[in-house]
Order: sequence, then structure tokens, then C-alpha cells
Amino acid sequence: MFKKIITKARTLSPWVLHFDCGSCNGCDIEVLACLTPVYDVERFGMINVGNPMHADVFLVTGTVNHRNKKVLRNLYDQIPDPKVVVAIGACGLTGGIFREAYNVVGGVDKVIPVDVYVPGCPAKPEAIIDGVVLSLEKFKEKAKIAESLRTESSVEEES
Repeated sequence: MFKKIITKARTLSPWVLHFDCGSCNGCDIEVLACLTPVYDVERFGMINVGNPMHADVFLVTGTVNHRNKKVLRNLYDQIPDPKVVVAIGACGLTGGIFREAYNVVGGVDKVIPVDVYVPGCPAKPEAIIDGVVLSLEKFKEKAKIAESLRTESSVEEES
């Protein structure tokens, strides 16, 4: 019962962790613009957090290189399940203008699984908000699946 309450609370008010893999910071500025009263992404119940262990949604901007791919993977692993990853901007999707550089791995999906892609260079706040809203739907789906798996496993343990 208590787990159901927590799952419902997490789906109604997910917490977001933002990480910049290394970019021109254009997308980062737009992500921060989403938190201002002009766009107010918090009206969807989202709160920006700094601790991955408290996060539900992982926003990633910038191109992944060999130096930060371990940090990206480490942050991803610290976020509790269920979790949703949103790749933002051309660099986050494909490596952007840096994709041919010798030290670039590519987009975020080369290192961790991505659920939502938000294109743009830089991505507009409206597009980021659309991506965040889509990520909320995917998060709800993942939470329902996790809940049904927990329910099935508890029934099997009882029998």
C-alpha cells in the first residue's frame, strides 16, 4: 500500500536532474529558461534537483565525449527505477557540430538509453517543455509496469 502511494506521488510530481555533457551551453540556458515564471515547467509538478538519487527524469544536454561518458553512466545508474532520460539539443541527439571530433562518442544514446529526444540548436523552451510532458507520460507507463511486476512478485512469494 505504501509503495503505491509513493509511486503515485512520483508520477504526479517527478523530480528532474539536469546534466550538461559539454556543449556551448545554449541548451542549458534554455533548460533554465523553462524554470522561470515565463515558461514555468513546475506547473507540471516538476522540481529541479541536484541529487541523482532523488531524480525521476534525467535531462541531458551536450555531446558525450570519452571523458564524461563514465560520469553520465554513473549518474544514470544512481537514479532509482523507474526513470526517464530526455536528450536535448542537436549535440545531445547526435553529437551536433562536434560529432566529427576525435574525442566525441556521439549522442547520449551511445552511452545510456534515451526515452525522449528534443531536437534543436539550441532547443527552444517550448520544445523542451513538450519533451518533458512526453517524458511524464513515459514515466507513468514505466511506473505502472514496475508496479505490476512488484504485484506479481509479491503474489508469487505468498504462494
